[in-house]
Amino acid sequence: MINTTSSHSTANAKMQAQDLLDFIDASPSPWHAVHSAEQRLQTAGFSQLHEAEAWQLNAGGSYYVVRGGASIIAFTLGQQALTACGLRMIGAHTDSPGLRLKPKPAYGSDGLIRIGVEVYGGPILATFTDRDLSVAGRVNVRNGSGFDARLLKIEDAVLRLPNLAIHMNREVNDKGLKLNKQTELPLIFGESAAGIAAEQQFMQQLAQQLQVELSDIINFELNVFDTQKGVFWGANQEFIADSQLDNLASCHAALSALITTKNPDATCLCAFFDHEEVGSESTSGASGSFLANIIQRIAAHSRLTDEDRLRALAQSFFISADMAHAYHPNYPSAYEPEHHAMVNRGPVIKTNANQRYATSADSAARFIRLCETAGVPYQQYAHRTDLGCGSTIGPIVSSQLGVASIDIGSPMWAMHSIRESAGVLDHSYMIAVLSALFNS
Repeated sequence: MINTTSSHSTANAKMQAQDLLDFIDASPSPWHAVHSAEQRLQTAGFSQLHEAEAWQLNAGGSYYVVRGGASIIAFTLGQQALTACGLRMIGAHTDSPGLRLKPKPAYGSDGLIRIGVEVYGGPILATFTDRDLSVAGRVNVRNGSGFDARLLKIEDAVLRLPNLAIHMNREVNDKGLKLNKQTELPLIFGESAAGIAAEQQFMQQLAQQLQVELSDIINFELNVFDTQKGVFWGANQEFIADSQLDNLASCHAALSALITTKNPDATCLCAFFDHEEVGSESTSGASGSFLANIIQRIAAHSRLTDEDRLRALAQSFFISADMAHAYHPNYPSAYEPEHHAMVNRGPVIKTNANQRYATSADSAARFIRLCETAGVPYQQYAHRTDLGCGSTIGPIVSSQLGVASIDIGSPMWAMHSIRESAGVLDHSYMIAVLSALFNS
């Protein structure tokens, strides 16, 4: 493993890390994450395409497509033919584990309004207690002929999940905080107003935020988010903390690499999917047709035959970028002894013999060579054999497309907490190696 920490500017790394925190703080839901990506792509000169419309692609052009509001694919057409060098692709996901509001969430109880939620994915539920929470997502609002999807983000802390006092839960420090998902997760929204239904009070808050009439709201998809902004921390401010580092950090790194790649030889593509945390089985998830459809349309506009498209895929490379488990010195028994991924030591190559990750020896060697080209250190990770291993979009995409693939990620602490931590240098390393892929 090479070690070139000194070749990467700490000042530049901190600028990139701050940009990541800004990106996350502007993206409290998957729909906001796609909107944030769109804004950056448009500023960089990318043009939007719509799946329901005919496409006109220009040589060397840069484009993006949104599906379902929370998934986005962006690409720049390469200078070389697809059959000459294939595609260079990076995949990540826009969703994060947490709490989603039920369709009729508000109800009155003991003079208070509480908000019913469902658990989305596998969050560390205890981390949601005693935090300044709010809601964000999208709301469908009536217009003259149908409805518009409107983004909603309530900046103020309007929700809270107070802990039960230790005097009533004496064993909490010995047995941990356990929350019943149905009865103990409802969030406190406010005091009940006499003569006004709880549901009306909550919906009125949404209407006021959107500046519409309450009767104009049809329905919504909303999640809970932490209103605290991202921060630098540590003796030398070498770490960052924020929500949704898993996996908006990977989205930001891939997006940053794509936007700064000019006139690449190979066609370069980023695919950010929704619903990874719940299995990817949706029209906008990695198991859906989104990526395959976009590649097929790119190939069609290059006038490739089906055989030519398969030849191009055979020369392509896909990086599944998802965060990795950093070594925590307080819990050494949780880790494989020779596979400690350390924060600020570079991207992590994730391997699993049972194909929970898409990494093979060949794809790992190819990624290592990219790290060497970029002057970036790298690390190897395998999960403890007696612990269940998570998975990613990597095996899904690689098996569907038949493309050489690898699973990698930046090391982080407290994965699936409402407040996660990672390293400043690692984000800079990730952007550099993903840029190397697009320029290969």
